[in-house]
Amino acid sequence: MYDITKWQHIFKLDPAKEISDDDLEAVCMSNTDAIMIGGTDNVTEDNVIHLMSRVRRYPLPLVLEISNVESVMPGFDFYFVPTVLNSTNVTYHNGILLEAMKQFGHVIDFDEVVFEGYVVMNEESKVATKTEANTELSLDDIEAYARMINNMYKLPVMYLEYSGTYGDVEEVKMASEMLTETQLFYGGGISSLEKAREMAEFADTIIVGDIIYKDVKKALKTVKVKESRHK
Repeated sequence: MYDITKWQHIFKLDPAKEISDDDLEAVCMSNTDAIMIGGTDNVTEDNVIHLMSRVRRYPLPLVLEISNVESVMPGFDFYFVPTVLNSTNVTYHNGILLEAMKQFGHVIDFDEVVFEGYVVMNEESKVATKTEANTELSLDDIEAYARMINNMYKLPVMYLEYSGTYGDVEEVKMASEMLTETQLFYGGGISSLEKAREMAEFADTIIVGDIIYKDVKKALKTVKVKESRHK
């Protein structure tokens, strides 16, 4: 079984977006630690199956980040389940999870399920709109969410999601300082190795997504963040 606590870099692929075979091969053979499939809009059973079957040709861990019950299917190494803690809609705290448990609870291998404590940070992002997230957060709020995730909920992952924009290093640093057991994921706006390194100073794992579809060569360079950590 793969150890996600050792993952430093994840490429996140959106099943609703097009990616060529050549670009997909470059991403999957890049020395990233894992491929995560997930998105906000137009995530369907068909496009998830299609992308999964293409990625499965490559020898690396494959994760489905669940955004709706309809697109859940067997065949992944892990299932990441977000609970958006700063959502004002209980659906995105545990409502989707409740429906998933009712449908699939009897067949789930819970060793494959990773519960993510999401904090959505970018007010203008699709995920913030969809989840009705309160993104007006102070450093005190970040600290409190991190303590909540680490000490009270005891979730394995805290995910600071800036979704399409580059985040505030001080906010990521604050979260990092509060976490003793929980792994810190950072996602948003990583479009260069320099940005990857800056966030990797504090985040355990960086998630790189949008830049894959804009400039795959820049995306591939972000994997080198792993080399600098090993020195």
